[in-house]
Amino acid sequence: MLTTGPRRVVHLCKFEGWRRLGESMARAMQGSALLTRPLLLVPIPLGVRRMRSRGYNQAAELAQALARSGGFPLGLDVLRRSRETGAQSDLPPESRAANVRGAFQARGVAGRRVLLVDDVFTTGATLGAAAEALVAAGAQSVQAVTFARALGPLGAA
Repeated sequence: MLTTGPRRVVHLCKFEGWRRLGESMARAMQGSALLTRPLLLVPIPLGVRRMRSRGYNQAAELAQALARSGGFPLGLDVLRRSRETGAQSDLPPESRAANVRGAFQARGVAGRRVLLVDDVFTTGATLGAAAEALVAAGAQSVQAVTFARALGPLGAA
């Protein structure tokens, strides 16, 4: 579970259409030591159904704001979902890796340092599956940055 402040911000950005919160969320992420050149920022893509219903991708909003503020190149089209997956938040932690295994395809990253961008780190299953696709496509390295990290039971990380 996220603490109240970040949890509410993520909820508003992700589910209530407050996409402009991506700018504020990105400002909070700017201090990350991972934001160094040369680097390609790549947001975690949504599936077609979720993108259609939401109208935007909150991870792309974050990545775009980070790219603008830091002058980083942005790879909005280098990673895509090759199949629809169920919502990770609806699954127990032990089922999440199987849900997203093989769900991503990447292109255009050969020899590049990639920084994946997402809103929340929970179990790392989505970021791991995306990183595997980027490495398979020839990325030199893949790291990730998120706005928030979900805490486990009783506040354990």
